[in-house]
Amino acid sequence: MPVDFTLLLPEFMLAGLGALALAGDFALPWRSRKARNGSLAALTLLGLAAVFAAALTGRRDEPEILYDHLIYVDDYALFFKALAIAAGAAVVLISLDYVHRRIHHPGEFYALVVFAVLGASLMAGAAELLTAYIAVELLAFCLYALVALGRGDKRSGEAAVKYILLGAISSAVMLFGIGVIYGAVGETSFRLADSLIGALSRPTALLGFAMFTAGLGFKLSMAPFHLWAPDVYEGAPTPVTALVAVLSKAAAFALTLRFLAEAGASSLDEWRTPLAIFAALTMTVGTLTALAQENIKRLLAYSSVAQVGFVLVGVIALNDSGASAALLHLAGYAFTNLAAFAVVIVVEAKTGKEDIEDYAGLASRSPFLAMTLASAVFSLAGLPIFAGFVTKFLLFTAAVEGGLTWLMVVAVVNSLVSLYYYLRIVRLMYVGEAAEKSRLPLPVAASVPVWLLLAGTVLVGVYPAPVMEAAEAAARVLAPF
Repeated sequence: MPVDFTLLLPEFMLAGLGALALAGDFALPWRSRKARNGSLAALTLLGLAAVFAAALTGRRDEPEILYDHLIYVDDYALFFKALAIAAGAAVVLISLDYVHRRIHHPGEFYALVVFAVLGASLMAGAAELLTAYIAVELLAFCLYALVALGRGDKRSGEAAVKYILLGAISSAVMLFGIGVIYGAVGETSFRLADSLIGALSRPTALLGFAMFTAGLGFKLSMAPFHLWAPDVYEGAPTPVTALVAVLSKAAAFALTLRFLAEAGASSLDEWRTPLAIFAALTMTVGTLTALAQENIKRLLAYSSVAQVGFVLVGVIALNDSGASAALLHLAGYAFTNLAAFAVVIVVEAKTGKEDIEDYAGLASRSPFLAMTLASAVFSLAGLPIFAGFVTKFLLFTAAVEGGLTWLMVVAVVNSLVSLYYYLRIVRLMYVGEAAEKSRLPLPVAASVPVWLLLAGTVLVGVYPAPVMEAAEAAARVLAPF
């Protein structure tokens, strides 16, 4: 069949960029380690910028379907492709100092980040279950390796083992579910919506659908499949934790929303209520468990679990406003979470500490870092002028429009409860007494990404129109709308 390969130019460029980062690690001389790290980081950033430009300039007015309905090239895939590239570039920027100090071969780190972006991009464009599975595994294997890169930290090895074992189990469950779905309806394309009409009343099809959704639930860290998240977040190198928190969530939601909109729309009544219960459970478990955390990375892990529940509210509504609100929330969440982790990376590098109590008096030691972290947690809590306020408001509105008022009430209650542990961080930073009185300077290399992420967190909350327009254009692509 004739295929326009230029439609996949961004993916080809990402694959080439990852290979180039690995080759560059061997080519650059050992005696200039700092220069080599800077050169590889610059190469990766310039490459990601080129991929971003290629993705935008290659945009088509009409959706394209490649390889007999295996891959979509449309505004929906473009939205997540841009989000993945931006997240990858932000992680590269905020990890410069960490990579220089801790990673012996920086090319490995940058190549794995690029390949993870490639996997996320393919997940957003997948139009068929096996294609989606291969993309999921590409992203997962990159994240497994990145979590294990902290060779000098025992927690990193422990986190990697847990992540790999549980990830392997979830992948097996997902693949078995795909096989059961194929056996029940005779195809794996997302076009199987017509075949699923009435099929979920049969135990076989229902089992396959449940197993595939459970596999996605692990990738999303949706309760009760979330137990890996706190240990992996705590044990992984902090820049990798940021990548796991943002990129894997965005990619998994891209696949989940596309799958439910195309293949699950015809059987909405069968899966909507169970998934709504899982959403309520996810946000409640994440919120309540975060109350007891003393480690900042574990707190952000449970916070991300709760955020998954909030995004599921828009997914379950399965209407135009719900889909666009979910996409907007993911974009705002990316800015917010990356900003929070950027501050955690700087504080950890300077003090070697990760406990929440260690942030006491941060406002006196580094006012800008304290302001950035406060803005991030205010956004996660959904307070006005920050991204989280706008995105949660739109999600809750979509839930009411979709007849899920009870779920909206659960989400609002959880948002109010979450204020306790978010404001605890702010109170410690501005009221608590610092154990050390010395200043905590912000490295020049870290100042640029921190400023950009803080600006994004505020701009999405104050002027969400540009991102909202992109989210609405992406949502219009989905089948039910």
